[in-house]
Amino acid sequence: MPKSQGKPSRFRTLRGRIERQLANVFDNIGLIAKLDDQRVSDTLDVLVDYLRAAGKEIVLDEESARAYPGADLEIVPRNELGASCDLVIVVAGDGTFLNAARDLAESGVRLLGVNLGRLGFLADIMPAEMTQRLDEILNGQFEEEHRFLLSAEVVRDGRVMHESAALNEVVAHKGNIPRLVEFETYVNDRLLNVQRSDGLIVSTPTGSTAYSLSGGGPIVHPALDAIVLVPICPHTLSSRPLVVRADSEIQILMSRGSTPEAQLTCDGHSAMELRLGDRLVIRRKAEPLRLIHPAGHDYFATLRTKLHWGREI
Repeated sequence: MPKSQGKPSRFRTLRGRIERQLANVFDNIGLIAKLDDQRVSDTLDVLVDYLRAAGKEIVLDEESARAYPGADLEIVPRNELGASCDLVIVVAGDGTFLNAARDLAESGVRLLGVNLGRLGFLADIMPAEMTQRLDEILNGQFEEEHRFLLSAEVVRDGRVMHESAALNEVVAHKGNIPRLVEFETYVNDRLLNVQRSDGLIVSTPTGSTAYSLSGGGPIVHPALDAIVLVPICPHTLSSRPLVVRADSEIQILMSRGSTPEAQLTCDGHSAMELRLGDRLVIRRKAEPLRLIHPAGHDYFATLRTKLHWGREI
């Protein structure tokens, strides 16, 4: 046989070997589900039967086990799920996915979302197509991307009082009274501005389609290494959203003349009250989220669908 005719055969053999290796990557699969949602049980029934038929070992998150009582599955605490699994499937909306991402990003485990929510920017597989998409993914046909998270530290009198993580955004904002908060913002130890407003959103590219978008911030492609700073109802006409490098350190100092009614929230969850003189330090976390999409995933198609671009009025 001529040498040139042997190449396609060797190529097909190598490709088949790679596909088999990829298919074996996901032998142990963890499940996380949203609590108190009737649709979850039906979706989990289908998913568990499918994974068992595929010969996969299934591990259920301890918190999620309450949403799926009576399941004959191994149950582990959330903080051990990443070490026990090659892939974690989150059956819920973006809110539950955000919680899972914060808890599991440091473990390096891959996350895949089945969308039972309203938008589904992160959980992008619909229940009706779940088994078809899993057929492809478990056979090595998928796309993986890395999304960075933010860490937030509250420093009070020289001591770190609180630490949180966020995949979407960190927000310093007013509390329950209708008064502006005053704060200073620094980027890499350089003063950006002194501002009176309802607060400041510090967003990742992933979060640019969330609260940041509602506040007038730009949509940032998730592949960009950038952080977006979006003021909330600033008491000035010249304040605008600002985009900085992702390796920047953002500091927000609650000014002495500010109201004491201020809060820190991360991904929409209240973290703690901010006091006068507190310094909020925000940095990019070292460990990214490993996010799995079906093959052919198109970010721009997601934007068109979720934001209804091009829909006739």
